[in-house]
Amino acid sequence: MQQISPFKLIPQYREYVWGGTRIRPEAERTAEAWVVYEENRIENGPLAGKTLAEAADAFGDALLGSQVISQTGTKFPLLIKILDAAQWLSLQVHPDNEQARRWEGEGHFGKMEGWYVIDADAGAQLISGFKRGVTPEAICSTIGTKSMLDLVSWKDVKSGDSVLIRPGTLHALGPGLMIYEVQQTSDVTFRVYDWDRPKKAGRDLHLEQAADVLDPHADGKLSHSGSDFTGEKELFSCQFFKLELLSGLGSPAQRDTIGRSFQTLTVVEGDARVSGNGFQALLGRFETLLIPASIGKFEVICPRGVCLAARVPV
Repeated sequence: MQQISPFKLIPQYREYVWGGTRIRPEAERTAEAWVVYEENRIENGPLAGKTLAEAADAFGDALLGSQVISQTGTKFPLLIKILDAAQWLSLQVHPDNEQARRWEGEGHFGKMEGWYVIDADAGAQLISGFKRGVTPEAICSTIGTKSMLDLVSWKDVKSGDSVLIRPGTLHALGPGLMIYEVQQTSDVTFRVYDWDRPKKAGRDLHLEQAADVLDPHADGKLSHSGSDFTGEKELFSCQFFKLELLSGLGSPAQRDTIGRSFQTLTVVEGDARVSGNGFQALLGRFETLLIPASIGKFEVICPRGVCLAARVPV
């Protein structure tokens, strides 16, 4: 297998109406930084200037890994974002793979996603799922209206919380939350309620699709790591991705792609040093390093940092 050197990715930014100023203080508003995306440009090394999609297509399993190739071919399988919510995001739901193809057409993927809470203001909340006992009839009679808020499950959130949001789960992020989000390589979103904001281009509701996709019993449950956690910890895992937390590591964390999946390392606090066979890299806050599957063994040290490591399960 040809060995490819790890490389950094240049984020893309989205300036949606609900965004804040913590990602880019110099900008008026930034809602999302897309830090791992198939259209991101590679920042450094021999592949500098190419998109991640172009590199994946050119190098196949050397970059992606044999497990990834067996599941999604050379299409890059993940999308990773940093979100800064200054206002409520729309109440929304995502489809699974079959539903995405049915509503959006062949070539579209569903959207399983997972969140890690980087920062949470006092009193911050999110919505995930419905209250126990809510019926499909109640959902259908309130969908698209403010009355739906009487049916949802409100959850208090703290820094260090994490949650896996499965397709069919109604959800929304509230003000004061900064989130790391990993998901399938899809941005198919069916908007259910948008807090009575004026309808603008790109903010339509998708009530027919949502009514088909919503699962009254789906409810992402929060897990809490604690903002002072140190060590290595798996936050969640599903068939599409696995996310691990590396925090306050004074001695190196030993990692290995075993040739089966790339790994992405995104620093969300402080900094981290990554080294392996013939390479060394220093990552600052919100920087991401992609470790190609061909690298094999490498190590991460972050005595004053918090790093999130995502990959396809193997």
